[in-house]
Amino acid sequence: MNNPSYPPFGLIPSWPWTTPDKLQRQEQTQPPANPAPQPTGTPASNLQELGQLAPPEQPDSHIHCMTIVGQIEGHLVLPPQNKTTKYEHVIPQLVAIEQNPKILGLLIILNTVGGDVEAGLALAEMIVSMSKPTVSLILGGGHSIGVPIAVSADYSFIATTATMTVHPIRLNGLVIGVPQTYEYLDKMQDRVVRFVTKHSRVSEAKFRELMFRTGELARDIGTVLVGKEAVDVGLVDAEGGVEEALKRLNELVAEQRTQPGGPIQ
Repeated sequence: MNNPSYPPFGLIPSWPWTTPDKLQRQEQTQPPANPAPQPTGTPASNLQELGQLAPPEQPDSHIHCMTIVGQIEGHLVLPPQNKTTKYEHVIPQLVAIEQNPKILGLLIILNTVGGDVEAGLALAEMIVSMSKPTVSLILGGGHSIGVPIAVSADYSFIATTATMTVHPIRLNGLVIGVPQTYEYLDKMQDRVVRFVTKHSRVSEAKFRELMFRTGELARDIGTVLVGKEAVDVGLVDAEGGVEEALKRLNELVAEQRTQPGGPIQ
């Protein structure tokens, strides 16, 4: 009796009898005893809370990348179909970056149409007051209140096809037509002008001339600067992309580490 469907003589197997080929098919169909653990919560929570996906794991990276895209949302909640960057989400990220000893530099990617003036200035003031090196890169556009955020970094880049729109501050919605309203607008505009001229190479006279230029925009006064034009007037430090921005940021990090009192790694 050499039939392989029967067990060897003298052994009492459990019923039903199982042949080797059946065992192999069962092993292929049964799930592993200890499945690999799946990643939990972090990417989904980042996407829900901050609108960001978790980047690939880079345990040896000391650079953090932050994106400011769409419209900068301030005190008023914008419609859900608008792409926004909520400043109350960015502020705690900046604080965490400043406190994290593993992060030595911050890369800021901008593609924004502008937004709330006070929210944009708040982000710009936080970035400029950070102790860690920062580099900004404008891709697509860095318009309106995005200009102060771009110049708030230690060094700024703009892509060849990216644009920056410089124009006066405007109000929308209900406006009380009294002299105090216009005085308030002038003060807010002076805040923006002082910040931009302090943290870039453009002069106040040139920046105001760009703001109030006529004949270039169809429905507004102001100026659109494309790529190298923003560098030529002194708003942006250099023309370049991701490679140039990361190279410059690593240089700033290396310079800070060699200074007395710099971070020790």
